[in-house]
Amino acid sequence: MGTKEAKEKKEKPLDRMTAKELRAVAVEIAEITGAHGMNKEELLSAIKEARGIVEDKTKKIGVLVREIKKKIQELKARKLEALENKNLDKTRILRRRISRLKKKTRRAA
Repeated sequence: MGTKEAKEKKEKPLDRMTAKELRAVAVEIAEITGAHGMNKEELLSAIKEARGIVEDKTKKIGVLVREIKKKIQELKARKLEALENKNLDKTRILRRRISRLKKKTRRAA
């Protein structure tokens, strides 16, 4: 057995794989569908679930960012309404909230 074959058999940890490598692994697993449309976090959780690896239920940053971005969109709509009604105080408050949420998404990424 050559060194090249030994390296191929030895798989690097899932957490250290790139999204492209994880997609290749996910395509080989029959239980996972839609691997090409998933991001890295989704691929990791799907592969771990298929292999029976218990995943730590700590922060899920990708999901958190999506939720924050939804809140930002809602606040932007409310801010536009406040601008149309010429409610400057409410506009200022909403602008600050949006700014804080944007900073959270930058920190989480």
